[in-house]
Amino acid sequence: MSITESWKRFWHTERSSIALIRDVLVALLAVLIILTALWAYTGQWFAAPMVAIESGSMEHSNPPFGRLGTIDAGDMVLVQKVSKVSDIIPHGGPVRGAEAQHGWQTYGNYGDVVIYKPMGRNDVSQIIHRAMCWVNVSKHNGQYVYTIPDFGIYNETDLSIPELGLDGRDPGWTHSGLITKGDHNEICDQISNICPQPVELSWISGKARGEIPWIGTINLFFEDVLHGKDTVGNVHEDSLVCLGVVLAILISIPIILDVHDYLRKKKNAQGP
Repeated sequence: MSITESWKRFWHTERSSIALIRDVLVALLAVLIILTALWAYTGQWFAAPMVAIESGSMEHSNPPFGRLGTIDAGDMVLVQKVSKVSDIIPHGGPVRGAEAQHGWQTYGNYGDVVIYKPMGRNDVSQIIHRAMCWVNVSKHNGQYVYTIPDFGIYNETDLSIPELGLDGRDPGWTHSGLITKGDHNEICDQISNICPQPVELSWISGKARGEIPWIGTINLFFEDVLHGKDTVGNVHEDSLVCLGVVLAILISIPIILDVHDYLRKKKNAQGP
């Protein structure tokens, strides 16, 4: 028997044991193809190419939630690898910013959204917030000074930037890095307990590129069960409704196919 004939028999056989093996192989192949496509797009080879959104810190106050092009709790966001600081376009300020220089918008605002490990830690959830600007930190006469070209600030010790929640004080930063902020938050992460220091490049897992809405709620559910969290409670009702519709469609497809196959076989058995 030739290889072609063997393949045809394997593909068309109705023996339950062989059919099960065939279905498993097809499913694994489909998963491999999807993962390869995601890895190629994000550059995150053999790492997680997506993250689930746990909170509403990136939400905008204009419902309905869960629509395409926004980051809402329960969404899945693709994480594209970054290798250097220039890979990230920050929101910037009045002197030099994404709006003035590039017109670059992602998820309803100017600049890139980054995913990072707060303080470089691996034992806490990653943060997904907008890159606002880069701060250069140096030390002069025993005191740290800050330079933020996007806001026209050079070698200052006290910072007043209302857009970041800075009100004329020394933020206490000790190294250079990104200043980040949730679109829904009033102050930047670096003057809160989210991440008290500027984000170093090595802490950044990637930048957000594309999303799969609602599906991340499933991941949040299992995270809540396994780790005692309550992140599903952050998902808006309209997102849950959309997820329910998607799951209903996915579940109905194999049922419809099985019913169709049953009716076809029944018709053939009855004859003309």
